[in-house]
Amino acid sequence: MTTDKPAGTPENDNTTHFGFRDVPKDEKQKLVAGVFSSVAGNYDLMNDLMSLGIHRVWKRYFVATAQVKPGDRVLDLAGGTGDIAILLQERVGKDGTIVLGDINGDMLRVGRDRMINKGLVNGFEYTQMNAEALPFPDNSFDLVTIAFGLRNVTDKDKALREMYRVLKVGGQARVLEFSEVTQDWFKPIYDFHSFQVLPRLGKLFAQDADSYQYLAESIRKHPPQEQLKGMMETAGFERSHYKNLSAGIVAIHTGYKL
Repeated sequence: MTTDKPAGTPENDNTTHFGFRDVPKDEKQKLVAGVFSSVAGNYDLMNDLMSLGIHRVWKRYFVATAQVKPGDRVLDLAGGTGDIAILLQERVGKDGTIVLGDINGDMLRVGRDRMINKGLVNGFEYTQMNAEALPFPDNSFDLVTIAFGLRNVTDKDKALREMYRVLKVGGQARVLEFSEVTQDWFKPIYDFHSFQVLPRLGKLFAQDADSYQYLAESIRKHPPQEQLKGMMETAGFERSHYKNLSAGIVAIHTGYKL
């Protein structure tokens, strides 16, 4: 799908994207909440089916290359079912703390229950929060992460500014998100998978084709690599850069508060 405007640009100041639809900004949060409440119970299964399990490799690399050490305090936004938090806990150790935050209560409960079932209790905190208005003082965290969540935020610029605000000086922010495929030959294959295969998988395994149609559309509306890098710089981050994974299917954006 082509557009004269950059990805992620709404039609006017009062609307924003919900997939390929333009909706009032004050409605998007409710619509996104409906999507993730619907998919929460099957979220891990669907991630495996959609990515053929590759999302686990992306997440491990994302955490393995993060600036984090034992004893650090980390905020994991859009923490969902806890995949990133579990990996981070291995890095921060018993003296560190991971705050797992998500705007969606159903996703947060799935993550908390999953952690408890794995015997992971100490060192984790759970808070339902909006990434656009984080309930923490300035300079609270050594690392802030958000994986596969930024594209669902209504005001991405505001969320990036909030991530910058709560970081300590010297801290790092990392964004793992679907991005723009870099290989022309692969784009038609990726589009077919996104718009033909994913909704059918959603209908078959989660009885919900519409939510997975939205997720595919939301990827196309997310700012591509260079645009998101510029947004991070505008939010105040320095030494901002990105690394493409799997031909740009996903990208890791990194910025620092110096």
